[in-house]
Amino acid sequence: MASSITFEPDRLRQARQLALMTKKEVAEAADVSPAAVGQYEAGISVPRPGTVERLAEALDVPVEFFAPGRPLQRLETSETYFESLRATTAKQRSRATSFAEQIWELSFALEAHVRFPPIELPDIFGDVDTQYSPRDAAMETRRLWGLGTEPVGHVVSQLEAHGIVCAMAPPTEKDVTARIDAYSTLAFRRPLVVLTADRADDVLRHRFSAAHELGHLVLHGGSASGELWLEREADAFAAEFLTPRAVIEKELPERLDFAKLFRLSERWGVEVRSLIFRSQELGLISESTARRAYIRLVQAPQERRPIRQYDGEVPSMLNAAYELAEQRGVTIASLAEQLRWKPARVRQLLGQDEDPRPALRLVR
Repeated sequence: MASSITFEPDRLRQARQLALMTKKEVAEAADVSPAAVGQYEAGISVPRPGTVERLAEALDVPVEFFAPGRPLQRLETSETYFESLRATTAKQRSRATSFAEQIWELSFALEAHVRFPPIELPDIFGDVDTQYSPRDAAMETRRLWGLGTEPVGHVVSQLEAHGIVCAMAPPTEKDVTARIDAYSTLAFRRPLVVLTADRADDVLRHRFSAAHELGHLVLHGGSASGELWLEREADAFAAEFLTPRAVIEKELPERLDFAKLFRLSERWGVEVRSLIFRSQELGLISESTARRAYIRLVQAPQERRPIRQYDGEVPSMLNAAYELAEQRGVTIASLAEQLRWKPARVRQLLGQDEDPRPALRLVR
């Protein structure tokens, strides 16, 4: 009951941001003033039991969600790398960081029962005698992960196999999800990458987004987010990680050949648009030729394929960890009770669907 719990102010902030609600909207639903909601979040005052119940109903959380005494780490937007920062609103970014906080809470709870893969990221800052460019960092990551110069079969599975927690943001309003392709952070005890299915639900763009966020994790530890040069470096990392120059330079056609570009797209798992850009970047075609190629591509676009047709590109580590923990007696209900979430929220963040699908496995 609401009368039996004390109140954690930051939980109200987290739930409100996840619900994409303003303080005024929460206040109206809870029958209090916007100033009162601000005071609750700041810890200046504590809501009455009846108000807590109305807050819980408005924000779709259990009353116990507001109780203190369990791990909570606040994530600031400055600690988060957003792939499309300029296309997002402050409200969208706040929702994204609150979602990441809950992914961390879930992974923290699971790690009490299951050993996650060790974190393996190249320490490009440890060697003071070497200056790493984005290309060098991508090559070093490939070397560390034993990828050689072959195409990366499953980008997301590779991230998870090397200790990076990956999650898929749940669907919500299209005008929200379409603007945040992906984001990542190093603020938690484990690196975290959150991916979102855009309107096209395109696996090739999804793979590049995952590689882009990996670039942030490798290159930008300690750098504040929001700078355009960071995004350009992450793009350059992703291009080298997915299509190593030493190989792709020999495979790209010296003259524009769409049939060959489409075959290379299938082989390397990247968009034809990316290959056109790579061709210009490597000096194989001119800027004017690249412009004509982009125009032709708009007229005959590449087929887009849903992400969920490719198990290795759907985050699965958290659900795999739950399945192992389940053998030790952990249940959705017990996790929900521990986290003070609704069971449906636990299933959602684990990536479990309404309809059964084959179990996903980590691929090393």
